[in-house]
Amino acid sequence: MTNANFQDQRVLRAIELVWREAALLDAKDYPTWEELFTDDGIYVVPIDPDTTDYATSLNMIYDDKRMRHMRVERMIQGYAPSAVAAARTARTVSSFVVKEVSDTEVTLRSAQILSAYKRNEFQTIGAELTHTIALGDTPESDQIKEKVARLINSEFAVNAAGFLI
Repeated sequence: MTNANFQDQRVLRAIELVWREAALLDAKDYPTWEELFTDDGIYVVPIDPDTTDYATSLNMIYDDKRMRHMRVERMIQGYAPSAVAAARTARTVSSFVVKEVSDTEVTLRSAQILSAYKRNEFQTIGAELTHTIALGDTPESDQIKEKVARLINSEFAVNAAGFLI
């Protein structure tokens, strides 16, 4: 990768969408977050750190549009343990690497550190993120086609997380 990738407006738009997604999740604006995805978009948190076949692999999360909607409903209803006294979170997303760029899509890899605070306890989660961004006619119409969050400790016991990664 060269620095020229970071001068490409398509890449900058994709990075801005990833940062907007992180801000929405920290603000617990789950309905707006849900709208960031394309109709056929998926959100995956795989257990196997090397898998690319998410449909046939064991995953912590494998959400299509219907499952994302159900997850968001649980998060905002207040009836699920994950929604009651939800953790306060702060995400830092950085170390962007441009994987692919075309006129219609940008695929980025990045590192995320998520700090969460709930019931007087802090939790830190590290993840490698891969986002495929479908570019629209305007930056406001860009959407997430695929988000894969590979937890750095995915093969070991992972504490329950009452938030989206």
